[in-house]
Amino acid sequence: MGSHMGHNRGTGPVESLRDEFREHLDVFYSRLKLAAPYDTVEKALGSLTTRLNALPPEELQNLSTDAAQRWVHFRQAFVESGLSLKHRGIIAGLARSRQTLNLPPEFDHLLNLYSTTP
Repeated sequence: MGSHMGHNRGTGPVESLRDEFREHLDVFYSRLKLAAPYDTVEKALGSLTTRLNALPPEELQNLSTDAAQRWVHFRQAFVESGLSLKHRGIIAGLARSRQTLNLPPEFDHLLNLYSTTP
């Protein structure tokens, strides 16, 4: 039941970042008015977890204060999992009219994937 409790004290950095990424994906797909491809979302979360667990502890800790670097990891997991290929035509069309999407600017890290060929 408490899957979105990742920002509570006592939660490690990997779990917090995983929960943050999940929240970003929820916002991304809900603002685009698309159903999230849940199996692929889980694959993306697994990819991110693997990537984060491989980082040295101090680099992992630095991610908590470095939003740009967090988005690098989020984007890599998004691509590695295949999420960037799901709903590609629809999202590419929506991304061309960026202003109507009502997404914060940091989501450009994901939207920019749709302005190029896979």
